[in-house]
Amino acid sequence: MDDEYAKLIRRMNPPRVVIDNDASEEATVIQVDSVNKHGILLEVVQVLTDMNLVITKAYISSDGGWFMDVFNVVDGDGNKIRDKGVINYITKTLESDASFVPSMRGTVGVMPSEDHTSIELSGTDRPGLLSEVCAVLADLHCNVVNAEIWTHNARAAAVVHVTDDSTGCAIEDPNRLSKIRELLCNVLKGNNDLKTAKMTLSPPGFTHRERRLHQIMFADRDYQRVERAELGKDKSSRPHVTVLDCIEKDYTVITMRSKDRPKLLFDTVCTLTDMQYVVFHGVVHTGRMEAYQEYYIRHVDGLPMSSDAERERVIQCLEAAIERRASEVSNWLSQEYFVSGDLTVVMLKHIFPHFVGTGASTPH
Repeated sequence: MDDEYAKLIRRMNPPRVVIDNDASEEATVIQVDSVNKHGILLEVVQVLTDMNLVITKAYISSDGGWFMDVFNVVDGDGNKIRDKGVINYITKTLESDASFVPSMRGTVGVMPSEDHTSIELSGTDRPGLLSEVCAVLADLHCNVVNAEIWTHNARAAAVVHVTDDSTGCAIEDPNRLSKIRELLCNVLKGNNDLKTAKMTLSPPGFTHRERRLHQIMFADRDYQRVERAELGKDKSSRPHVTVLDCIEKDYTVITMRSKDRPKLLFDTVCTLTDMQYVVFHGVVHTGRMEAYQEYYIRHVDGLPMSSDAERERVIQCLEAAIERRASEVSNWLSQEYFVSGDLTVVMLKHIFPHFVGTGASTPH
């Protein structure tokens, strides 16, 4: 009954989006008003970041059952959004009643769809890992359509989309999928690995790739600090996260300072949402060198954080969320690469024999 009532309220009060190019000299201002629901902030941020828009400022307020947020955005070149087609798409997408964000799934594995089979992997990071994965897939006559891999704290997670080499369609044969799973798990098993490689069959449905990578690494507990992963790092460049109590308003206050980069807001909001926290108020400011985020949050049960252990876990998880996407080798190295067939596997082996072990990925 509660779900039906909530749906009725949303139908009576559809989201309202106002896009203004005159309110700010530096950015396009997007205001979103809607009935509040868990995850709506992530939905909006995901739509904007998936369009490669940069959020320079954000003002978040979702107390009292209503969601009222303002985002200052620019395109990749730092200009306002003036294309009418883009503006209309943003408005139509944000005002629709559809859910943009899939629910969190704890499984990691092989997921067939009509166009491709999505393979989700996690295991110990080491040099040459991805080239070995691609080589196994090539031997099994799988065509790698696209793939993305993140590494952090000596752990690696990947989402790889493959098709049947002969048909160009998704692989649906259960026996073949089982064989793929078996061989890839063997590749992922590292020496003296205390954490086992993971690869299981996931239920069908829409999967947002970058959110899944966050979820896979979170489930793999990559946020737990590893001493060998800290060697050679400049600790002064690490994100600074604090968690404090706001006793007067019964909130937990989180502040984050880190180097600014694209999709930073998505990464932190995604992590808070998947950890079952709700952002009631917040502010985001970005500058040339640093980004500042401040959130007033509670758990979905309405309570603030209650223990030092919980606070420390949230700090570690947010630090990991900020660090996962960052390349440790060069800022120009892309974290997404597109490979296809045996020839590319050979090229990867020769050109990037150690890129996974360094935490970087191949360029487009």
